[in-house]
Amino acid sequence: MAKTAVVTGAGSGIGRALLGDGYHVVLAGRRTDALGETAGDAAHTLVVPTDVSDEESVRSLFETVRREWGRLDLLVNNAGVSVGGTVAGLSVEDWKRTVDVNLTGMFLCAREAVRLMKDQDPRGGRIVNNGSISAHVPRPASVAYTATKHAVTGLTRSISLDGRAWNVACGQIDIGNAATEMTERMTAGIPQADGRVAAEPTFDLKHVADAVLYMAGLPLDANVQFLTITATTMPFIGRG
Repeated sequence: MAKTAVVTGAGSGIGRALLGDGYHVVLAGRRTDALGETAGDAAHTLVVPTDVSDEESVRSLFETVRREWGRLDLLVNNAGVSVGGTVAGLSVEDWKRTVDVNLTGMFLCAREAVRLMKDQDPRGGRIVNNGSISAHVPRPASVAYTATKHAVTGLTRSISLDGRAWNVACGQIDIGNAATEMTERMTAGIPQADGRVAAEPTFDLKHVADAVLYMAGLPLDANVQFLTITATTMPFIGRG
């Protein structure tokens, strides 16, 4: 029996990684066109436009999973936004938007996933939360993003603890400089903590996808609690 998965923010490479790997996959995100590109001609795939910050939209997403496939084995909590700004300069609106998507959205999806997983037969499933290197250390002018990603770590730990009662495993992947549209600017130079602007290395997104598939493929009696994958020479270890 094929396993079922929901991937949020699925206009990106992580969603594509699960296609063809034995999963029935629901691709969720705001942009229908990007979701369609991810789905392509893949079989056993549903595109469900979703606003993860909206409770009713998230509830509808997981009701679709229940109706179409009857169970959920994996949630990849991948949706997020990155809004720059210092603690002195960030607007309340941008703060709230970042929290709504990166933290509240992740909570809403996890809540609906766990509700489905704990009541299905066989019981249980797995959640993989997309944290970030910013769950460990900040970049300059990233107060909202960094705060939400630190909070994701607490959410991951709480889900792991609460999930024990229902055979739900939860882990977090923290990614540093995977090559995506969002990180293209890093190769041209971005601000550093010492005030310099410097280019940063990136690495192939395929390795992130492989890491998620490894985490997802474990039996439910084993769990990767935290996994950090970065470009080897990015400014992180040793502050440089």
